[in-house]
Amino acid sequence: MKRILFTHSYFLKLDVKQWQLGQPYAPLGTLYAAALMRENKYEVMLHDTMFADASAEIIPVIKSFQPHYVIIYDDGFNYLTKMCLSNMRNAAFEMIRLAKENQCTVIISSSDSTDHFEKYLQVGADFIILGEGEQTLLELIDSLESKVDDFSTIPGIAFKLDSEIKKTAKRPVLKDLDILPLPAWDLVEIELYRKTWMKHAGYFSMNIGTTRGCPFKCNWCAKPIYGNRYHARSPEAVVKELIFLKESFGFDHIWFCDDIFGLKPGWVAEFAECLQKENLKFKFKIQSRADLLVQENYVYHLYKAGCDNVWMGAESGSQKILDAMDKGITIAQIRDATTLLKKHQIKPSFFIQFGYLGETKEDIALTIKMIKELQPYEIGISVSYPLPGTVFYEKVNAQMKEKTNWTDSDDLALLFVNTYPPSFYKNLHRYVHHSFKVYRGKALILKAFQSPFSLNGKDWKIALATFWYAYKQLINKIQLKSYVPN
Repeated sequence: MKRILFTHSYFLKLDVKQWQLGQPYAPLGTLYAAALMRENKYEVMLHDTMFADASAEIIPVIKSFQPHYVIIYDDGFNYLTKMCLSNMRNAAFEMIRLAKENQCTVIISSSDSTDHFEKYLQVGADFIILGEGEQTLLELIDSLESKVDDFSTIPGIAFKLDSEIKKTAKRPVLKDLDILPLPAWDLVEIELYRKTWMKHAGYFSMNIGTTRGCPFKCNWCAKPIYGNRYHARSPEAVVKELIFLKESFGFDHIWFCDDIFGLKPGWVAEFAECLQKENLKFKFKIQSRADLLVQENYVYHLYKAGCDNVWMGAESGSQKILDAMDKGITIAQIRDATTLLKKHQIKPSFFIQFGYLGETKEDIALTIKMIKELQPYEIGISVSYPLPGTVFYEKVNAQMKEKTNWTDSDDLALLFVNTYPPSFYKNLHRYVHHSFKVYRGKALILKAFQSPFSLNGKDWKIALATFWYAYKQLINKIQLKSYVPN
């Protein structure tokens, strides 16, 4: 039986912000691929780099397991891997080198390698999987085992032939997701994840995917793995996996890591009914869109299923910027969605993006005003980040020089010329975060005056920190005023 060592290139310790946050999720995409290969009679093992210190830690694993194949298969469900961070690319390059030194065939599947397959082939990888990986990986390794010489008929790969790079036809995405085996959760040291979550958050969260792809056309959003199509697992299959995870690992919370949760009409209602039938209760968070969240029936069934927090891509408080992004939503929908979620006791959280082309001081002010007025539960702030395959990337590609990727998720460097210099957006990021914490702290202080015993320990901590954040907010505001437009 041929042995396959699976790994991935996301090292939590190479992403300082995420390491300090301490809320890691297992590499779900990697586990799907490992499960499929095991189902097809290959011996598999996982070297999980999530808590590793260095790429070299793969060496003793290779020495002991002696794999025929090393598969660096990144988790396409995790936005951190979609960002194509240079720290992780360099780690992948090093693991490729080490695997080749040990005479392994190396196959890569990731967002970054799909976009930059030439770079990965140049450092020694044998094959790059382009796009969705499971079916391609199985066909490729079956062909290698059959001693096939011509790989040109296998859709969705890139490889070198006589020093020339070959790229085959695109493979169609998988439509029936229920045919895939459940992820190979037994390969993961779950207790490492549980320990980290309990230390930093006080509860244990796990990740599940219910869909693949996104049919919307936001022109800055890269979709190199699952594309613009949208396919969903059946609610019954998802609940079956939830029961397995609950019985096996006793999770407290679930992150449904879909780009958009429950877009298929009637899916959320059926899911809520299945959960109720199994008497399965837990809290979860999802990602969704403002235009979907204005539907009362959808939001009601999210509440009924146990949804605790919804992250929506609000992006900007300026309709001009939303339209420039081809976002397909309105400020009114963001406002109405927030109100509806709060009505059903679901926390609304916003993804915010500064620095899009043409954004002015007035547009920034509208975004800050929107956050202050709507009071989301959490905010995630980013700076517009050009990724290959997007309309946005094509617009700014000529301006990008040596640095074309962020080093880690806290880099936030503006990689193109915009209204203000890159340092302005880093200061803006801090200012808005501090302002948000002041808004939230003031609300808790008011609540404390009205009902002192209604606040828990975490609430009191946030309330007392308000004065510190107010000071930081003032400093940031003074710094921002010193900038002039380019």
